[in-house]
Amino acid sequence: MANVRILPEILSNKIAAGEVVERPSSVVKELVENALDARSTLIIIDIENGGRSLVRISDNGSGMGRDDALLSIERYATSKLYEDKDLFFIKTLGFRGEALPSIASVSRFSLTTREKNSDIGIHILMEGGKIKKVQDVGVAPGTVISVEQLFFNTPARRKFLKSTTTEMGHIMDTVASMALGWPGVQFRLSHNGKAVKSWPQATGFYDRAVDVLGQDLNNSLHDVTFDDDYLALSGLVSSPDMTRSNTQKIFIFINGRHIRDRGLIHAILSAYGSRLMKGRFPVAVLFLKIPFDQLDVNVHPTKHEVRFVDHNRIYRSVQLSVARALEQCETRMLKKIISPSIPVPGPKAQPPVQRSLPVRETSFISTVHDPIPGYIGEKEISAFKTDALNGKTPDSGMMVKEADRFVSPRYSAEKIPPVTQETPIRESRFFRDLKIIGQLHRSYIICESEDGLIIIDQHAAHERIVFEELKKKATRVQSQALLIPETLELGYKEAAALERVLDGLAHLGLEIEPFGQNTFAVKSCPSILSQGMITNLVIEIAEKLVEIGSSAVLEKALDDCLILMACHGAVRANQSLNEKQISHLLGQMDACESPSFCPHGRPTWTRYSRLGIEKAFKR
Repeated sequence: MANVRILPEILSNKIAAGEVVERPSSVVKELVENALDARSTLIIIDIENGGRSLVRISDNGSGMGRDDALLSIERYATSKLYEDKDLFFIKTLGFRGEALPSIASVSRFSLTTREKNSDIGIHILMEGGKIKKVQDVGVAPGTVISVEQLFFNTPARRKFLKSTTTEMGHIMDTVASMALGWPGVQFRLSHNGKAVKSWPQATGFYDRAVDVLGQDLNNSLHDVTFDDDYLALSGLVSSPDMTRSNTQKIFIFINGRHIRDRGLIHAILSAYGSRLMKGRFPVAVLFLKIPFDQLDVNVHPTKHEVRFVDHNRIYRSVQLSVARALEQCETRMLKKIISPSIPVPGPKAQPPVQRSLPVRETSFISTVHDPIPGYIGEKEISAFKTDALNGKTPDSGMMVKEADRFVSPRYSAEKIPPVTQETPIRESRFFRDLKIIGQLHRSYIICESEDGLIIIDQHAAHERIVFEELKKKATRVQSQALLIPETLELGYKEAAALERVLDGLAHLGLEIEPFGQNTFAVKSCPSILSQGMITNLVIEIAEKLVEIGSSAVLEKALDDCLILMACHGAVRANQSLNEKQISHLLGQMDACESPSFCPHGRPTWTRYSRLGIEKAFKR
């Protein structure tokens, strides 16, 4: 008996399905790509039970005739490739001819379609890859594909699906990325009969980007453009102060296709350089258009990866373009500060390369904060320096106004929790007995000890103080009601993760209530924190919860939230402190259990001995 056999068609289709269909979101991706290739302007995605029970994609595209519809469910059947050379000149999103037969082989599948110039449509019903019914029907032009009971005949694959919330989160991310890349198309997503999100046809790419990425990015996204005979680049990047905790909000589209490429992500991060804090990542949406024969999109069945003929040239162009965009937005900001009476034109967000749409104008000027009450202006800075030289100390409530939004000023002596009987001082008086010399670059506190020089990182030190105060009072944190509740909108996964820990956050003084769908209202926050940054804090907490994963215990999740709250409540680098404020901070460092390291593990202070200094000067 021969050992080598030809596999049955049904089995080979199931193997192909294992490559193409990983989970319900894979089905959504393949079917939406087909709808976009059919030039649809309206795509409706209906989901039930996280995609296990139903994935239905309806579009108003070109549709198919009877013969094409029957051929489309055959393996390797496609309308997008004809010759060998077409493999190296792919213009469409879907082209393999594997999606429909692969999906149909592991589900109860139906296809209903009609061409616009035809009077009648066709309905095809399949189960496990076998055709059960074919009939003519009267339907509207376009295509409707229903995928029911995914993996019903491959239970080993079905049991590896995650929870309904997790699978729906992946679907939401998939549709959101499609909507981001195609602003001229209207998308509607529903789950179990309830509307989840609707993206109407956008009047400009900027509007769609803000709708998908979050309203907190409005007026914080800046235009990136580049064009030569090889690469056309357009898109948006966020200001350095608008960051996320991972790279999930960096979207890259190559000739209209959403891809993940580590080299391009690295190029974007390199362009930001030292503008980003460690562990922080920007928000970016970039559209690259290069000749179709200069890349290979046939690397993987999921088509998320591509290979470039000249990848170094592309990476270098992306890095230089993003860096130039960041320099330009900083230049506009400085011009606004120096000459506030002169209007400065803001950047114009360009439409993606595959669409021509009207574009909304944005201005970097609007991201510069107005003067904050209680902060001194530029004239008072000179007076502050003069008084300091004369031995005078300004009032403790006075601080130097920060000139730009890249720094978030919110420190005052009152913001540091007073040392009370509830926070006993340790016997050590190391920090309080230091002689204060001053500040270095408004970020480091310089002190003299008996044996040399002590340099303290003011942000790291205060972060440790706030963290330990919050930790000690985790069940009785004093909260401050907001005069006007802050509302914010999160992604599907972030909203689900945040909703699970609302009670725990309430014990920390952060009262948040659901406000419909994925929107939340922040009603109160710990009095130790600034109200001005509470929205960003909640967004970071939600992202951190998603990163931790559903398997983590609540205690660890809340502990990470405390670290984030401490970071937001701490004095920032590049902020001026007077001697009274510095003394207050040093006293609280003595009260800390671990004053030498911040909650992230960074050192809070370093020492230069007198002997080492004398040796440096050859004494």
